[in-house]
Amino acid sequence: MSDFEQNLEKYAELAVRVAVNVQPGQTLVVNAPISAAEFVRLIVKKAYEVGSKYVKVIWSDEAVTRLYYELAPDESFSIPPKWHAEEMTELVEQGAAVLHVIADNPDLLAGIKQDRITTAQRAKATAMAKYRAYQQADKFSWSIVAVPSEAWAEKIFPDLPAEERIHTLWETIFKMVRVDQPEPVTAWQAHMDNLQSKSDILN
Repeated sequence: MSDFEQNLEKYAELAVRVAVNVQPGQTLVVNAPISAAEFVRLIVKKAYEVGSKYVKVIWSDEAVTRLYYELAPDESFSIPPKWHAEEMTELVEQGAAVLHVIADNPDLLAGIKQDRITTAQRAKATAMAKYRAYQQADKFSWSIVAVPSEAWAEKIFPDLPAEERIHTLWETIFKMVRVDQPEPVTAWQAHMDNLQSKSDILN
């Protein structure tokens, strides 16, 4: 196994055991782009290994999203995604943890009419209001982890050769989340204990 593969395994374990702290018998919901499929499969594996009873993956595709905003009729953007909101709300009410894997293209919707984006966001916010209230009140375990995309890597490292950008962004992410350390989970626990001790002193 290469160093990169080992780090990817450790990152997936960190996401499951620290980011959302999946418990035996708990459902895990993973929202992720299809470009992150390899990493998501590792997350699914790690979640089952710690005892998750079910891992539900909700896939997205930036190309499909772009086509939607370009070609769908105007009236479609005001339709609230009630089915998704109801499903997510029911899952977290039943104790599910939610992990968001992001690999965004910062310019995905460049050139799209702003009213389409605003209308769609407003409709989604209305439908997801109850879920968001649970989320903001920390009624369930949720977190976000990032994986590189070519568009993101180009934004961060425009001066590097194209073939080096993704690798460099991966290495940067690994370092930021302590995956470059021998025991990332232990390192994060020590970090959180340190933050808690400082919080106690300040309080």
